[in-house]
Amino acid sequence: AGCAYVPQDNFLFSATIESNIAFASDGDNAFTVEESAILADIHSNIMDFGKGYQTVLGERGVTVSGGQKQRISIARALMKNAPILILDDSVSAIETKTEKTILENLRKVREDKTTILIAHRVSTIENMDKIIFIDDGKILGIGTHTELYSSCNEYKNMVELQRLEDEREVSQ
Repeated sequence: AGCAYVPQDNFLFSATIESNIAFASDGDNAFTVEESAILADIHSNIMDFGKGYQTVLGERGVTVSGGQKQRISIARALMKNAPILILDDSVSAIETKTEKTILENLRKVREDKTTILIAHRVSTIENMDKIIFIDDGKILGIGTHTELYSSCNEYKNMVELQRLEDEREVSQ
């Protein structure tokens, strides 16, 4: 099983949503297509399409948003149930509320597995067990959000800057 990888720019096939999610499965899956979609918080969107999981994506089929594409790809990776899951900035197009739901689901179902999350938003990583803060290829700090916030000025500055940006977006 090895490793499942979800890149930021993921690839969906011109096929049904079901076959896109089941693509990496080997018949020995911990979850069904629907369970994976629920965990990736995409199930209700899929059910809104006329043909549900049988909806064809791509060329002559339905076009999905960037966030929906990312969530379908996360569902695909969850089907693999790999010991290591790498999410490479793969929640960047997903709104914060949906992202929180997905991360809570991952925490529950991947309890005894390794999940590596690469992200630029503090809100994405602040509840992780361990954060490795990298800037310009250099590791500037390793620890929990609280530890880094108190020990690493660059991390603290980034947190404050993102908070200001979030407040500005809310007030507009």
